[in-house]
Amino acid sequence: MKKRKFGLAMSLLLAAGTMLAACGGAEESTGKNGKEADLKVGMVTDSGTIDDKSFNQGTWEGILQAKDELGIQEKYLKPAGTTEADYLKEIGNLYDAGYKFIVAPGFKFETAIFQAQEKYEDAKFVIIDGNPHKGDFKPVVKDNTVAVFFAEHESGFLAGIAAALELKEGEAGFIGGMEIPAVQKFNWGFQQGVKYANENLGTNITMKAENVIYQGTFDNTAAGGQIAAQMYDRGVKVIFTAAGGVGVGAINEAKTRVKDGEEVWIVGVDVDQYADGVYEGDKSVILTSAMKKLDQVSLDMVKQELDGKFPGGQTLTFDAKNDGIGLPEKNPNLSEETTAKVKEVFEKIKSGEIKVSAEQGDLLK
Repeated sequence: MKKRKFGLAMSLLLAAGTMLAACGGAEESTGKNGKEADLKVGMVTDSGTIDDKSFNQGTWEGILQAKDELGIQEKYLKPAGTTEADYLKEIGNLYDAGYKFIVAPGFKFETAIFQAQEKYEDAKFVIIDGNPHKGDFKPVVKDNTVAVFFAEHESGFLAGIAAALELKEGEAGFIGGMEIPAVQKFNWGFQQGVKYANENLGTNITMKAENVIYQGTFDNTAAGGQIAAQMYDRGVKVIFTAAGGVGVGAINEAKTRVKDGEEVWIVGVDVDQYADGVYEGDKSVILTSAMKKLDQVSLDMVKQELDGKFPGGQTLTFDAKNDGIGLPEKNPNLSEETTAKVKEVFEKIKSGEIKVSAEQGDLLK
């Protein structure tokens, strides 16, 4: 996925005595070919920032693409915290400002969206990686809401294949953020991909339990660097990070080590993180990235709304079959041979010949 460079114009909103950062489009926005859509699209960020190199940023880039192509107006709000009340407050602020198509990236929004979809019946909601519920985990997706999920295990599997084929042998590790299904599936899929490569493609990559760690947050950059340093010191050659800002810390540690002459790698997550791993010229520590097409999903949901086809009341899954996951189109650190083999495996997943489990793998040694 090609990264978009965008400026983040920051303004201050005073709401109930709390200063909140917001980024918005102009009152009138015109897209390519002079298109101008009568739709205001808002987003509330999850933990982390809009430029977290991961989940928030990937979702926001799709909204910016909708602005560019379709002429919608856009705004995001960053809550003061990550509680249900914090999220509801910003959803209400967006609604009051006329932004009645609201995107919420992350499972932490589940109870907030459950309430918002009832309170704001004339608004539309897209929740990514979560189902609205009242706290009992029983999904209630109303007609003005769509819940979106991804087959992270399939994306992780492809990344495992790529890493194993490129490195041939050595130790791998995994750093996750919070131990939630979306992050766990990345881990489990990665393990299965490495195992498949070992058994079918002549590789010899191992993983030990001590090198699979969930840090517990998505924003502790320092902790990510420390965990990565410990893994590299234990001989790990490649770390798959599914941890937002925690992963950024791991990337920074890898860059420092490579500059000092070590050969270590990172597998990125959610978006193409190659640029974030650049340490000299165009050289990067990012071997490849296990992507969820977050930008494409947010763009598609906006398009469907404008076409009068918003899939309200539905729970959608984006996987290999609908090209909702995968590796970046360009992988400078992967050989042509590796890239070709990964494409073959992708097609086998797409056809059902290879089935990737969304449950715990058994690779750990």
